[in-house]
Amino acid sequence: MDVRNVTDDADVFTANAYLVDGEVVTLVDAGAMEGVVDVIREHVDHIDQVVVTHSHSDHIDRLDAVLDAFDPDCYAYGTHPWQTHALDDGDSLQIGDDEYEVVYTPGHADDHISLLGSAALFSGDVVVYNDGAFDDGSFGRTDYPGMSRERLIESIETLLDRLPDTTEYLYAGHGDVFQGDVCAVLERALERARRREPKYDE
Repeated sequence: MDVRNVTDDADVFTANAYLVDGEVVTLVDAGAMEGVVDVIREHVDHIDQVVVTHSHSDHIDRLDAVLDAFDPDCYAYGTHPWQTHALDDGDSLQIGDDEYEVVYTPGHADDHISLLGSAALFSGDVVVYNDGAFDDGSFGRTDYPGMSRERLIESIETLLDRLPDTTEYLYAGHGDVFQGDVCAVLERALERARRREPKYDE
């Protein structure tokens, strides 16, 4: 599996945007880095599809630029003006050379999805490996209007219920890529989320 974080060198606050090469060239989120189109063109000459994990600005600020440059299909949960295909929980979607299950994972955002495959999990912001608040298992913030810690806890539980034993890569919206026991990372994130303590100091 050929996955690159094309916003890795950003000097602005942005989500990770993952370019997955293969039979169906896919960008998971577009990020907020102004030069992301140029970075993508260093690796591929086309994109077949963009999949949006959720519509927070750090994940979609450069989406219009990506759509203008490559004219790909655009998949997202719910209804958005830029999407060409709506996703729902349980849908199957090919990314690169592999099939992924769409898992509806609200809490951090009402339109949040994760992408669960036999080898990898694209988790958006529902679970991250490290983010400055926690290392080795953290979770998306839920302290802004429209967010819900309870729904996020349920979403992590859903991911754990559906996670294949073979999943060994975690590609999250922020922080580092993780390779290893993804189940253990999710379990630590769930335990921390269940404490219901503020994630960040006020």
